[in-house]
Amino acid sequence: MKRIVPTLLTALALLLLVPAIALAQDHESQQAENEALVVNFYNRFFNDHDVREAARVVAEDYRQHNPHVPDGKAPFVDYFAGFFKDHPNSKARIVRSAAKDDLVWLHVHSQEDAEDRGEAVVDIFRVRDGQIVEHWDVIQPVPEKSANDNTMF
Repeated sequence: MKRIVPTLLTALALLLLVPAIALAQDHESQQAENEALVVNFYNRFFNDHDVREAARVVAEDYRQHNPHVPDGKAPFVDYFAGFFKDHPNSKARIVRSAAKDDLVWLHVHSQEDAEDRGEAVVDIFRVRDGQIVEHWDVIQPVPEKSANDNTMF
């Protein structure tokens, strides 16, 4: 009996642990899928300027926190279609990305053309059910001179 109790307790602990491990793996997998979805969208939208096709992953009721860009998928697409018409050489290089829960962060060097020093951008997207539903950004111009030798990227 002395051997059976520890064996049963070990078996019970393993039975309880397996679903927790599976849940954690599912969560990590979902975060990776969200990150891949946003990175793919971002490159197609802001680098290829394939706004209509790339925006297929943007929810119709997309919520925008940038005060210059309207809420909603169609107004968002229209806004940037106009921007890309005026700035056909604009690019947005993703320097790094990360995901946590339903949020994906991108650190980006955005430029209107090759001669532009550009802006350092942190974009934050909320993803729900395979759709981008919300966006925030923080934008800072890349200065000509810096008080240190570090880059913004």
